[in-house]
Amino acid sequence: MTELPSVDDVNQASQALGLGANAAELHGGLCGWLSAGGAPVREWPARVLADDSLPVPAEGDALARLLSASVAQLEDRDFAFELLLSDASDTAVQADALFTWARAFLGGFGLGAGSQRPPLSEEGEEALTDMAKLAQASSEDFESGNDDDEDALAEIEEFIRVAVLLLHGDCVMAARHRQRLN
Repeated sequence: MTELPSVDDVNQASQALGLGANAAELHGGLCGWLSAGGAPVREWPARVLADDSLPVPAEGDALARLLSASVAQLEDRDFAFELLLSDASDTAVQADALFTWARAFLGGFGLGAGSQRPPLSEEGEEALTDMAKLAQASSEDFESGNDDDEDALAEIEEFIRVAVLLLHGDCVMAARHRQRLN
């Protein structure tokens, strides 16, 4: 299953479990965790949000589907990876969700990597540095109805999508390849 659950479904599942995180934050953190080599375990919200007291999502609920779809998309050879952001049409709201996603990705990546930073290619290092810069950005610079802002936001989203696939490739796919060679 490679289709992500809806933003509303993820937000409702998060609220039902008392996670205190929205869909963009959860998906960004999960993708960061997985991209750094974190295990795709059922209790992923506790790992990604760094709180072992959090409940485990029920089998088949939106958070369980988010995990399976995210793993499948990251592994997809056709680069079908998507970001789960916001259903709002307002450009500033979309920008806020995108930058929240990036911040959560970095947190999840750090947690997934643990105390040993994974080896990254030169491109991976650059992508991680650029993601950190984007995570500091604000939606205040974006306004709805401005075509230039909407285009810029689409470009940023595409950059993040490619950067995530690159980092996942460096940390997960390359590690698997090295294991097969040994």
